[in-house]
Amino acid sequence: METLTVFILCGGKSSRMQSEKGLVLFQDKPFIEHIIQAILPITDKIKLITASKEYDYLKYEKIPDLILDKGPLGGIYTALSHSETEFNLILSCDIPLISTELLQELISKHTEEAGITVFASESKMHPLIGIYSKKIVPIIKESIDSNELKMMDLLAKLPHQIINIEESENFYLTNINSADELNDLNINLT
Repeated sequence: METLTVFILCGGKSSRMQSEKGLVLFQDKPFIEHIIQAILPITDKIKLITASKEYDYLKYEKIPDLILDKGPLGGIYTALSHSETEFNLILSCDIPLISTELLQELISKHTEEAGITVFASESKMHPLIGIYSKKIVPIIKESIDSNELKMMDLLAKLPHQIINIEESENFYLTNINSADELNDLNINLT
């Protein structure tokens, strides 16, 4: 695959976490730093989709949403609209256990015919850990314009590829949305 740009979606109201989700501490380090650490062996072309000044301590370019309050789909639209590469790795900011190995697996198994490539197990799909083609921007814009913001609806509209993972690997792709989920994660790791 040609060069890849990585976009981390840092937006969102984070009403359940009650703070900026990507900056929640896990093992004494913000989520976002765990994610960046997993990405850096692959590429340093990292951009953050956020308008929050709280991420200014990081050296990466920050891009505010082009269309506000459209959830992850709005963040993906913003990312792909600003991308200079055909293929882009899109990650949510709340996956502190993501590993370089899983990201490399996603990249190596991606086929260029797929507009989107994501992980899935028998019980769960992970649309916010995926490779997205810049070519799908018009379809995402149509979805936003008609307020069809569900990620699964977008997948249904496009040629996509699913990389099947073992149920046990879901743990490393877990997104943490609340203090209770963070507490559970810490308990599971001890």
